[in-house]
Amino acid sequence: MRHPVSLVLCLGGAVFLSACQNNSDAQVQRALKDVNVIDESNLNDVMLSVADPNEAVDYFTKTLAANPGRIDLMRGLARSLTRAQKATESAQIWRQVITHPEATPEDRVMLADALIRSNQWPEAKAELNQIPPTHETFDRYRLEAMVADSDKNWKKADSFYETAVGLTTTPASTLNNWGFSKLTRGDAPGAEKLFIEALTYDPQLFTAKNNLVLARAAQRKYDLPVIKMTQTERAELLYSMALAAIKQGDVTVGKGLLNQAIETHPKHFEAAVRSLEALDANVKT
Repeated sequence: MRHPVSLVLCLGGAVFLSACQNNSDAQVQRALKDVNVIDESNLNDVMLSVADPNEAVDYFTKTLAANPGRIDLMRGLARSLTRAQKATESAQIWRQVITHPEATPEDRVMLADALIRSNQWPEAKAELNQIPPTHETFDRYRLEAMVADSDKNWKKADSFYETAVGLTTTPASTLNNWGFSKLTRGDAPGAEKLFIEALTYDPQLFTAKNNLVLARAAQRKYDLPVIKMTQTERAELLYSMALAAIKQGDVTVGKGLLNQAIETHPKHFEAAVRSLEALDANVKT
């Protein structure tokens, strides 16, 4: 009479083991899925930061095709297209992103950024106008400043630049843009101050160095500022200053600066040599 009981117990044990096995398999699959998500997330970050931009575009295009509708992959593709200097295509993807149920105001900011990069200023302005005023970020105000600049609304541009600078710990490029805006308006002294401030945050930013020289030249200050520079940079800055001087009619000063640039450059400075030869030819004729 004990055999049926034993049989039931054995069968029950087999079922229990089977259930345990199934639960174990399910747990393994979930664990592997979690690991895959982590690995994919890390790969996405790599593609967005250190990978070749075109390789990143290919990666996100293929991954998105296999996982349509995933907003993180859509954002990755849009950002990669921007890095690959394909702003128009990037804007097209960002337009898809902002219609996604999980879209945020920052996605619209990135759309505006892509539109500005593709020289679509009215469209960028329209997108920025749709962003809630409570969304206060560095990128939002940086773009607002650039749009105000394009409209020549200087008061608004200055206000947005100032706000943007206060929202980041790395304001060098924004200060440089603000300074260039001041320079185009004819406010060379104001521009000079902003370029100097930009270089306090990033002493390697050559565009700010070059713009600083141009701002000083606009005030007929034809000596190099006391800033960190390499020998090659010194030659290039002297060259920029020379061209600015010549453009302003200070030809003798410009010629002297061209000679300094040629002598300073560690290699043959072809552009400066050609400019000097052209200047001498014009003087002789």
